[in-house]
Amino acid sequence: MSSGKLVTQREMSRQNGIVQPLLTDLYQITMAYAYWKSGKVNDVAVFDLFFRTNPFQGEFTIFAGLEECLKFLENFHYSDSDIEYLKQTLPSDIEQEFFDYLKDLTCNDVKLSAIEEGSVVFPRVPLLRIEGPLIITQLLETTLLTLVNFASLMATNAARYRMVAGKNISLLEFGLRRAQGPDGGLSASKYSYIGGFDGTSNVLAGKMFNIPVKGTHAHSFVTSFSTLDDLQHVTVTHPETKAQYNLFQLSLDWRKKLSTIIGVSPEEASDGELAALISYAQAFPSGFLALVDTYDVKRYNFQALPTRHNAGYNSNCGSNVTIQIPTIRSTRGYSTVERTLRSGLLNFCSVALALNDCGHRALGVRIDSGDLAYLSILARDTFRQVAESCQLPWFNDLTIVASNDINEETILSLHEQGHAIDCFGIGTHLGEIASPFYLYNTYYYNIYNEKQMDVAKVTIPGHKEGYRLFGADGHALVDLLQRSNERPPAVGRKVLCRHPFQEAKRAYVIPSKVEHLYKVYWSEGRICTAPKPLSEVRERVQASLRTLRQDIKRNLNPTPYKVAVSDDLYNFIHDLWLQNAPIGELS
Repeated sequence: MSSGKLVTQREMSRQNGIVQPLLTDLYQITMAYAYWKSGKVNDVAVFDLFFRTNPFQGEFTIFAGLEECLKFLENFHYSDSDIEYLKQTLPSDIEQEFFDYLKDLTCNDVKLSAIEEGSVVFPRVPLLRIEGPLIITQLLETTLLTLVNFASLMATNAARYRMVAGKNISLLEFGLRRAQGPDGGLSASKYSYIGGFDGTSNVLAGKMFNIPVKGTHAHSFVTSFSTLDDLQHVTVTHPETKAQYNLFQLSLDWRKKLSTIIGVSPEEASDGELAALISYAQAFPSGFLALVDTYDVKRYNFQALPTRHNAGYNSNCGSNVTIQIPTIRSTRGYSTVERTLRSGLLNFCSVALALNDCGHRALGVRIDSGDLAYLSILARDTFRQVAESCQLPWFNDLTIVASNDINEETILSLHEQGHAIDCFGIGTHLGEIASPFYLYNTYYYNIYNEKQMDVAKVTIPGHKEGYRLFGADGHALVDLLQRSNERPPAVGRKVLCRHPFQEAKRAYVIPSKVEHLYKVYWSEGRICTAPKPLSEVRERVQASLRTLRQDIKRNLNPTPYKVAVSDDLYNFIHDLWLQNAPIGELS
């Protein structure tokens, strides 16, 4: 699916096994029986799936989940076991003919129109429009909502992380172990990638959705090694010369030499940690990215060591080369290597330089605790000192990955502190979304809603079309809903845009560009517009976000985006409102 080719019918049929007609609320089936009993089998309905409020206290949402909705329509069928279960569950006096009707029910007469997946969307603008026989369109409600809701929530959350992190920092999804079940974990991996993340730790998601899979090792790997005697195999092969090198001895030699550069005695470093890092480097010599904060030593203040020279080893030039030891810079009252990382950084740098002798370059480190801004700066300073002292410029550019309960506010704060992090691993706050962060999706029959006295819940009835109107600067100005029989807005032609419920709020817009929001994706029992590959949906998210002004996307007090209705639709809504509003009587 990531190849960019059109999705085949076979690929589309690879549906999540639990997404089936019985993944619904009981009242959908009881309503279906009541419709059937009332002779409404041939009644036609139009439903809108929309939401009322943007999540995360923001002013935009990313629409996702469309592909899964199409799979559901394509595979909709009540199996024999489904029918048997319903017979046991529903009241015994339900007629057999109704079950026969369900057994033959398909989505062949349903038409689904939708906004393109990956688009930025806004409250009250329908994401899906479902047309067809009343009973089948009613039965689709709960499943379509659950397929769109969590997907859009995850994609939106991921897009927000991408915006606060910036385009130059990598984002990895680490949320599987704390996700809301296996299906929630897979969805989180898929839709966080759509929203802008660069990879996932979820191996199954990588296989299923062709998402780059990333990961290193856990603290448990480090603690499984107690001493250097735990090492069994210590050789690494040079990728070009094929010569065998003793990684163990090279690492010990480098640890002794590096201790004078970064001001850490080998006796302060954990031998078990060194053994673990050597073992991991031997297994992955060209992919060595190590966790360096397993052992936490209490903080102490140290005097900065003076600049001096020392006979040492330079892997580029031989063994008897003078190494310049720069002055160790003090930060926040501590030495360059803060106590939390004293063991981890010394051991990592030792193994990384040993790998360099063997013809391999390490990738970097991961920090999983503590003051991430401070520790990342310390790690970068250490890498810079090693790079200068050993004349290895690439060492300065080693990747620093940070994890540990990171959220949007954490990233914003780290930016303010001038961190040196290249990549964030984010799990809990991405995939385990808790109240009040929800997406209130709604599925409404396109007739007037009797909750008319509660403006927050008033629906916009009728068969509608949606258009996005753009200004001369290329930014989206307003989403315009109008009745389907109206003339579409056109570039350069003035159009009156009205607030759906507030009479005085209106404005003329002369668009420089008009984008029709809806395409027909399902009709006559088949997919008529193929969903795009995940990689293209991912690109669509970023392209769509670029059409919004920055004040709409900002983290704090964003500006609401305008959703308007045409003058004709406004009058239609308010005529219905007046017709249905009760008239009081005074005496």
